Amino acid sequence: MAVSAAQALGDRVRRGLIVGVPPAGASATTVLPFRSIAAGHPTPTAESERGGREALALAASLQPDETLVVLLSGGASALMAVPADGITLQHKQATTQQLLRAGADIHALNTVRKHLSAIKGGWLAARAPGECVTLAISDVVGDDLSVIGSGPTVPDRSTFGDALDIVRRFGGDDAYPKPVIERMLDGAAGRAAETPKPGDSRLDRAQTHVIGGRRDAMEGTAREAGARGYQVVRIDDAIVGEARATGPSHLRACLAKAASIGRPACIVSSGETTVRVTGSGKGGRNQEFALACAEILAAAGMTAAVASVGTDGIDGPTDAAGAVVDNTTLERARTAKLTPSAFLDRNDAYRFFAQLSDLIVTGPTGTNVGDLQVVLLA
Repeated sequence: MAVSAAQALGDRVRRGLIVGVPPAGASATTVLPFRSIAAGHPTPTAESERGGREALALAASLQPDETLVVLLSGGASALMAVPADGITLQHKQATTQQLLRAGADIHALNTVRKHLSAIKGGWLAARAPGECVTLAISDVVGDDLSVIGSGPTVPDRSTFGDALDIVRRFGGDDAYPKPVIERMLDGAAGRAAETPKPGDSRLDRAQTHVIGGRRDAMEGTAREAGARGYQVVRIDDAIVGEARATGPSHLRACLAKAASIGRPACIVSSGETTVRVTGSGKGGRNQEFALACAEILAAAGMTAAVASVGTDGIDGPTDAAGAVVDNTTLERARTAKLTPSAFLDRNDAYRFFAQLSDLIVTGPTGTNVGDLQVVLLA
């Protein structure tokens, strides 16, 4: 995104900053005079805080006749982290980890993040004296601008009260650092400043546009599948919910369509599921989605396969983008003395698929538009 913007804007660019997941940004800095910071995701790191503070400083350096161009993608919530007053990076890390373990979706997670931050929820644009134009690639179902990257340049309708309700729903007060709960209570009582709301004059000169999202990934997949001779069916409704439950229900719906689809068939969908972590294993939502489909495929009586991948090439805290299962997975697992349900119980899908060589490893793709699911029927 930075390279493309620099090519389009030329010498009008005075200064730039790239904050990305390693090795994102490395190639860009070889051709751009931009600072590059390798930050953390999905949990913010010290470099995430440095990136956030440098972004705020860059915005504040803007002259009234200049424009701040923000190129935003999924993951920005963790990549740019500036703790609010009374909150430390460690508090934000612990809060993020608890919400992720408890299965909070991105809307809930980012509502809390915005109310622990000095950059999210419109604060970045509020710092800029001049115009602010944001071009966003969305990894959020519904493309809500206030949720993409936790909306650093747009007004925020959520409140401290909303954030407090979320932390109480996903673990309760005792599951979070005491200063986090204190800030929520202070904000709900009006003792801490709310995020900028719609109509806030500080955001009058800010505009934001979504330039890419999950449907673009589906379109590319459908085009490639069609070129390979598949009859393509697109499911536009977002695939959401807990991965281990959503995977089987989605697959059953796809198999129910099988009789009315020409063969070979490719059914394409997208969205973002969640995982409630109760075990000590290794995996991600796409790997759990796929693993939960293994037994259904074995009983389907047809040649079929299901893949679920993160479009950023990273599924949870692993080096895999996701995994693939087919109608032979269960039989191969039994031969290897692997029990799928046991791996699911431990949230250990990565180790299951690693032993069957069925992980999908792409490396970081440089973009993020959520998750993609592909069902193939022979």
